[in-house]
Amino acid sequence: QVQLVESGGGLVQAGGSLRLSCAASGRTLSSYAMGWFRQAPEKEREFVAAISVSGTRTDAADSVKGRFTISRDNAKNTVYLQMNSLKPEDTAVYYCAAARFYGYTTANGYDYWGQGTQVTVSS
Repeated sequence: QVQLVESGGGLVQAGGSLRLSCAASGRTLSSYAMGWFRQAPEKEREFVAAISVSGTRTDAADSVKGRFTISRDNAKNTVYLQMNSLKPEDTAVYYCAAARFYGYTTANGYDYWGQGTQVTVSS
């Protein structure tokens, strides 16, 4: 069992940046591939980015490629999502999630979820 807690969300103007963090407790994050998802009001939860256990492989949704970067520090048991050039359409609750295997881009591939952190981008 692993518990995930996201932080770093907030209100930012379009074009700005935020860095989200996902800290784990319980089992070490180094056992899991990690992902970030987001969910806007009245929309489905959507994949944002994923990273392998070692951090050598990453993937990102087309909508955020070139703007968002996922990274991890296994020594700190933390995963990050650096978000640059934010747009109003990036407004959503952002969730981190842990999976046994790397490569999933759908929510059902992930076993553990955080409670989410709100990101609001104003125009």
